[in-house]
Amino acid sequence: MKKLFLISVVTTGLLYAQYTNCEFKNERYTKVCKKAVASGVSISYANRFLLDYFKTKFYDDVSWKYLQPSKIKYHRAKEKEANNALVPYVPKMVKNLQEYKYAYDKAEKKYGVNREIIAAILLKETRLGAIKPKHDAFIVFNTIVTRTEGKTSREKWLLRMATNNMAAVIKHCYKAGVQPSECNLPSSYAGAIGIAQFMPTSFRYAESYDGQSADLTKMEDAILSVAKFLHEKAHFDTLLDFSQLPDVAKVEKEWYRYEYEHKDASFVYEKSRSGKVYNCFTKSKPELSYMKEYVKKIMRYNNSSNYAVGVLRLAYEAHKKL
Repeated sequence: MKKLFLISVVTTGLLYAQYTNCEFKNERYTKVCKKAVASGVSISYANRFLLDYFKTKFYDDVSWKYLQPSKIKYHRAKEKEANNALVPYVPKMVKNLQEYKYAYDKAEKKYGVNREIIAAILLKETRLGAIKPKHDAFIVFNTIVTRTEGKTSREKWLLRMATNNMAAVIKHCYKAGVQPSECNLPSSYAGAIGIAQFMPTSFRYAESYDGQSADLTKMEDAILSVAKFLHEKAHFDTLLDFSQLPDVAKVEKEWYRYEYEHKDASFVYEKSRSGKVYNCFTKSKPELSYMKEYVKKIMRYNNSSNYAVGVLRLAYEAHKKL
């Protein structure tokens, strides 16, 4: 089987598992198996998937490298530069909005999500499909589950995330009626799939434009899927009125300056669910309340203030050109 990414063969790991239960020598695989079975996958299929040589005996070294804390910190620091670098692509966004007008029309009418917001997200994620996947989602998550120690809070989160997504991949392949060794989902180094970069646990939000099986590598399906995701997960059901926004480019610059000067800065939040206190940029700024509302919705797609503000900036620029 051809692989399109750098991997290293692992000869140790699972040696034995019963096909009548989810008892593996690797307790983490036991959790994956039980989650998959609880979602409707047969025990036999879950076992065969987790025993498949090409699924569990390979590691993705490139993905593992990029997921290390130092790389994540570097990526976040570069987010602002990435936002600015994408502004010249706004004409490409406009062309995409015109070419797939029929799909954007349906997304706006059905879900109440602005076409410019959807296109901006697709531009941020994969430059409207121009960035091609070089990894396999299941192997990315298997690498995390196998190598992560699970000692720190971040490592524990990584383990939960990867375990849930491994089970979601198994469920997806089972429902598709594909054999484990043949079910390959090209992804980013983080395991995100398609033009919209959905994690497998978010496949429930995927929607097909023509009523067939959703294909996140198709532009029409990616457009509908982003709209459905924001509508159902972020309660985005009323079109943003661009005329009510301030000068987004100016606010974006002010936000970047504020984030640089303040530790634990957030564009919208004053406190996290766990009680962590943030320096909130929009606190006591009623003139930004409307923008804040929609930035918060976009952050349900990617929980980064810079990401959400960047998306809104791109959407704002595209709306002006339209």
